[in-house]
Amino acid sequence: MKDELVKALVCGERVRVIVDSTTNLCEEARRRHDCWPTAAAALGRVLSIGSIMGSMQKNENEKVTIQINGGGPIGTIMVDCFANGNVRGFVGDPHQFYTYNDTGKLAVGVAVGNQGTLKVIKDLGLKDDFAGTVQLQTGEIGDDFAYYFTVSEQIPSAVSLGVLVEPDNSVSAAGGMLIQMLPNATEEDIEKVEGILKQIKPMSQLIHEGKSCEEIIKEAFDDAVILSHQDIRFECHCSKEHMKEALMTLSHEERQAMIEEDHGCEIVCHWCNTRYQFTEEELRELEK
Repeated sequence: MKDELVKALVCGERVRVIVDSTTNLCEEARRRHDCWPTAAAALGRVLSIGSIMGSMQKNENEKVTIQINGGGPIGTIMVDCFANGNVRGFVGDPHQFYTYNDTGKLAVGVAVGNQGTLKVIKDLGLKDDFAGTVQLQTGEIGDDFAYYFTVSEQIPSAVSLGVLVEPDNSVSAAGGMLIQMLPNATEEDIEKVEGILKQIKPMSQLIHEGKSCEEIIKEAFDDAVILSHQDIRFECHCSKEHMKEALMTLSHEERQAMIEEDHGCEIVCHWCNTRYQFTEEELRELEK
């Protein structure tokens, strides 16, 4: 099943719901960065909410960058998301595997930590970017984003994120749901949404069962009005040309050392882990 994102209005069009299925996106990120289970789950949850936040931007050139560091062993999680459905991201230490003793579930909150911040930077193509920062609440990602939307953007929100990781480390199901109260939402709407959230299955389970994003929305809300569908994918815009520009920012002495001592160099994109090789001859061309 391909990755997708579906937007809808429910509760008499007074509540917004966005659901995405990101299994392929999360597995691609897991494979590229060689993530162990807990790191794969943490990164996957941020990629899932990231694709939702990217879809909320108006123009294709607008970008949202998410930065999370809770002081845990996983280090920093970074995700870039774009309005066109392109998403990319990485974790500081992808080799993290923690589980909770009582449930056996992946301990994302332990790996991420909660002694730090969640920061969202929106590049809207203006002179200054918009940035919002909140303290992490649990490190489990979903709760933290619900807190971010409610506090930083003043929109009462509920967030459900799930990533199912198999024993071979592969991601077999992943996705997210964002529910937001619009300004005209009533107390009855809030109560209805709260009741649905108590009954709904975890997102990873619904997607693992083969449910599409539209089916998930319509089964939860009988009056759903579907607004749009969008494809989601892991996409990085790095290239050898961009890496060449990065090399040009180094000093002449640094490039000369690469030529004389290393006889070439390798640059790795931290977003997608793609490796770019530059031969001694290519570096000499840059010197010219």
